[in-house]
Amino acid sequence: MKNLLSIEELTAAQMQELLALGHRLKAERGHHAEQPLAGQTWALIFSKSSTRTRVSFEVGISELGGRPMFLSTRDIQLGRGEPIKDTARVLGRMIHGAVIRTFDQQDVVDFAAYSGIPTINALTDLEHPCQIMADLLTIEEQYGVGSWKDMKIAFLGDVDNNMGRSWMWAAKHLGFTLALAGPQQAMPSAATLAALDCPNIICTTDAAEAVRDCMVINTDTWISMGQEAEKGTKEQAFFPYQVNRELLSVAAPGHVVMHCLPAYRGYEITDEVLEGNAATIFREAENRLHAQKAILYTLAQH
Repeated sequence: MKNLLSIEELTAAQMQELLALGHRLKAERGHHAEQPLAGQTWALIFSKSSTRTRVSFEVGISELGGRPMFLSTRDIQLGRGEPIKDTARVLGRMIHGAVIRTFDQQDVVDFAAYSGIPTINALTDLEHPCQIMADLLTIEEQYGVGSWKDMKIAFLGDVDNNMGRSWMWAAKHLGFTLALAGPQQAMPSAATLAALDCPNIICTTDAAEAVRDCMVINTDTWISMGQEAEKGTKEQAFFPYQVNRELLSVAAPGHVVMHCLPAYRGYEITDEVLEGNAATIFREAENRLHAQKAILYTLAQH
């Protein structure tokens, strides 16, 4: 594995290896025997704001022996119109790896191609692979290694966003049942579903149908970065998919609710449900660090 650009491009074996390594690195935190990034500088190139992604990558790179360098696109020539391929060819001669959080997936793909250095997708409008790996790590901590195999997992809200797409590819690779629930206009396109060709993905406009008998219920903000102008229209359409106590009454006994954060209480999730699942949700946030360290560690070996 030279880069981590999407869940789509991973194999089931690669995902399971990353999860196993994530568990090990979490257990070894503070006393790692190896420093695979020693002597390396990794750039964090962000055109989208961030709390968890920036902190977890800066800490993770440092704990594996490397030096993180944060580069906002407002402060480098990308923000003034320099082509991504030119920035990539410059940085590829100076740094050892890049973590990119941006809008267009093609920018991450092009950076990896032109820089020749390990590149990690830290979020694009197409996918959010690091978050999915952290979520799967959290599920394994909660229910056991490989426990997702026989699970029904739900994702509610804007199911055709980067999280929804990443969950779909995870379901395709790993074989668990994924139920997506949202308004018709937020459903995955026919082209997306055809590309997946995955019978264990269920799409429905009925939130209760999606959540029924689920062990893990996921949601995300209804308004992704760059969609602020759609706020009023989206909120009206998405309220039937709010994760609340009534909806969760049909979930499986012993279920958990997850949220990749930031959460907008009273919209996609109620305050009551978030606080009732805070131990899981904030462990999920912590696991960004450990899942991403597993990705960094793996890329440093190639």
